[in-house]
Amino acid sequence: MGRYLIESFDSSDRYATERYQGAAGRNWWSCDPTLHLLMRRHLGDGFAWATPYLEKLGALMGGTVAECAEATDRNPPRLEKYDKWGRDVSEVVMPPSFHTARDALMANNFTSPAFADEARANGANPAALAAAWTYLLDQADIGMGCALGTGGDMVVSLAERHAPEDVRERVRAIFANGYYSGEAAQMFTERTGGSDLAALEATAVPDGDSWLVSGFKWFASNANGSAFVVLARLPDGAVAPLLVLWERRDGSRNGVRIRRLKDKLGTRSVASAEVEFADAEAFLLAGSGSGSGLGTMMKLTNSSRLGVAMMGVGVARRALVESLCYARAREAFGRPLIEQPLMRRKLAELIVEVEAAQALVFDGLVGPRLRIAPALIKLRAARLGVTAASDAIEVHGGNGYIEQWPVARLLRDAQVNPIWEGGDNILCLDVRRAMLKEQAHLPFLDRLRGVATSDLVARGIDDLEKALAAWQALDRETAEARLYPLAQFMADVYAAALLEEQASWGLDDGRKSLVARLYAEAHLADHGPLRGIDAAPGDHFDTLLAGTLA
Repeated sequence: MGRYLIESFDSSDRYATERYQGAAGRNWWSCDPTLHLLMRRHLGDGFAWATPYLEKLGALMGGTVAECAEATDRNPPRLEKYDKWGRDVSEVVMPPSFHTARDALMANNFTSPAFADEARANGANPAALAAAWTYLLDQADIGMGCALGTGGDMVVSLAERHAPEDVRERVRAIFANGYYSGEAAQMFTERTGGSDLAALEATAVPDGDSWLVSGFKWFASNANGSAFVVLARLPDGAVAPLLVLWERRDGSRNGVRIRRLKDKLGTRSVASAEVEFADAEAFLLAGSGSGSGLGTMMKLTNSSRLGVAMMGVGVARRALVESLCYARAREAFGRPLIEQPLMRRKLAELIVEVEAAQALVFDGLVGPRLRIAPALIKLRAARLGVTAASDAIEVHGGNGYIEQWPVARLLRDAQVNPIWEGGDNILCLDVRRAMLKEQAHLPFLDRLRGVATSDLVARGIDDLEKALAAWQALDRETAEARLYPLAQFMADVYAAALLEEQASWGLDDGRKSLVARLYAEAHLADHGPLRGIDAAPGDHFDTLLAGTLA
């Protein structure tokens, strides 16, 4: 009888729900030592001033925003196509949970001009704080990150350069609280595809100092926005960006019609739609040369790519935290998952990969501006979001496949990141363009050499330089076919060098040196014919975990 009672107690204890707290409900700033390290480095003397704001933000993201993300996923936006008189109003109705989260985010907006000014006055880098804000937000809801951040910088930058003064004033009012406040949208993609500009069908014709745009966009995220950048073909055949606002100058409804909202796999908190333009009033976002605005816009696309890369690393971090929390609580074969060798191996590898991607994204946002970096960073970080979310489901087992648990949505959401702002092939073609037209690989190599500290990574840089030279000697067709492994090699060496740079900051007890070494060994070392099976045993999991989740 005594044995039976003990087993019954143990069995019931396994299902105690309080043991299974995941990421939601935690303070995401307080529990993230890796983010603390980055902020101590990039904020310097402003770190103490910024800490209370980061503490408040961490509680908000892990609390209200995370909770609202789940509610919005279950109750996504809907389209009110017609009013009671049958008139086309094309109104996107967002759920209450979206507005609750958005209002809370705007009340704690690290990207607003006022907050940036206050940060500078207190010795803190606004760019670093904005990066932390988006990093924490993307752990909760990358759809909200898209809804707030899609194209705001593009709209403001191009409008300031090219729009008439009265239109510039309207744009300034829309984005008065920063790029994330105005709900902008980029409307590029047509049924013919998003990357092949030669197949673009939307047209624009002049109408005084404005233009009239007509055409159909197949996939337009943030359809409930107030300002849209639309690609259209001009009468001379050139493709150019134009600004379309929801209302015309005279206050009347513009020629923008939403056909339907997309029924998407994930990111349901951003309203994506099919949008038709019928002589919509627009303003050319280009100079006297019909294609000049397009070049500027493509440069701004790199900023958007870094935003999508941050979404990837945000999902990866959330997936990692959920995996660690579950592995601590779940028991199998008589002990917690987190104590079992194969699980420790998987989690240790995930920790190292997430920190490598984190190093890449933060370097892209607050480090030197390297032309070639955004494509490489998005290539690595966007894909990691998918694989990390998949790993989290595997750690949870069957529970991970159930929508009531937190990780199924992560995988659904993460899958869009490799698509947004160019898939892997498009990113590789941009790497080629940067190398051939701008010799962008030269400052990139200089950057790597300037921060690498180990012989292994130094050899990796030398090997990469040889690979680049060999690639440039190939015929065009072969060279294009081999772009993907070349870009992956570049991302491997880039991340390895950045982790060694972080280790050199001296802001931890040597743990980051361990992360750097493990990453370099995994990605750059020759493991021999036995693939490392004969390597000296070593379990660094406890050290890695201590600096991952507080």
